[in-house]
Amino acid sequence: MTSKLFIGLVLSFFICANVTAQEDATSMQKGNKWEFLVEPYLLLPNMNGEVGIGNLPNAEADANIGDIFSNLNFGFMLNAEATNGTWAVASDFIYMDLGADVLERRLITGGEVGATQIAWEGSGFRRLNPWLEVGLGAMINTVSADLDLTITQIIGGEESNVSASSSNTWFEPMLIARVRNKPEAKFIYTVRGEIGGFGIGSDFAWQLQAYAGYRFTKLFQMTAGYRVISLDYETGSGQDRFLYDVTTSGPVISFGFNF
Repeated sequence: MTSKLFIGLVLSFFICANVTAQEDATSMQKGNKWEFLVEPYLLLPNMNGEVGIGNLPNAEADANIGDIFSNLNFGFMLNAEATNGTWAVASDFIYMDLGADVLERRLITGGEVGATQIAWEGSGFRRLNPWLEVGLGAMINTVSADLDLTITQIIGGEESNVSASSSNTWFEPMLIARVRNKPEAKFIYTVRGEIGGFGIGSDFAWQLQAYAGYRFTKLFQMTAGYRVISLDYETGSGQDRFLYDVTTSGPVISFGFNF
C-alpha cells in the first residue's frame, strides 16, 4: 500500500511539472544563467519522542528549551543550492547532537537518552510559478543512540542501572514542496514541507522549515526561522531491535553567500 501511494505521489509531481512546462518555456530560455547559494545554519534543537534499543524498555524523551542549554544540544547544517530560475538542485548536510532526561514510566524511574544524527539530503526542484516549487529528495540518515536507564525490578522492587547503544543508517525518499520569494528579492522567505519514508526507510518521515530574512548585498544574506525534523524508524528484533521515533525542532539562524 505504501509503495503504491509513493508511486502515485511521484507521478502526480511529474504531471504537474509537465502541465506547466509549456507555460514556462519562455522563462526557461531566459533562465539559463545558474546562480549559487552556500548557506551554513545553526540550530538549537528540542528532542521529543521514544528511543528503544534491544530488550530494554522504550525510553520517552521530552526536552524543553531549558534542556537545550543544560545538555548543550546543538545542530549544524550546511545548505548548498544551484538554480537557473526554473530548475534547482540542492544539497543539505545535517549534524545534531541531542540529549534529554527520560520521563518516568512503568519500570523506568529515571535516566538519560542521547543521540547523534548525521544526515545528507540531495534534492531537485521545478518552479511551477513565481512562488511555488515542487521536487524530489533522497535523504541518508545515520543515528547513533545511547540509553542510560534506572529500572525498578518487577520482583523485589530493587533499582538497577542499565545502558545500551546502537547505530543505524537508512535511506529516505522524500517528496518536497516549497514556497519562496521571487529571485533577486531583497526580503527573502522560504516555507518548505517534506514527507517521505513510506516504509522504505522510516515508516513515516516529515520535515517543516520556515525562514525569513534580508539580502543585504548581492553576496550576503541572513535568515532566521524554525525547523522540525520527524523520523519514525524501527528495525530488528530482540537484542538487535532499534527504535527511533523522535521529533527534533528548534530555532535556526543562517548566513547565506550568493555567487
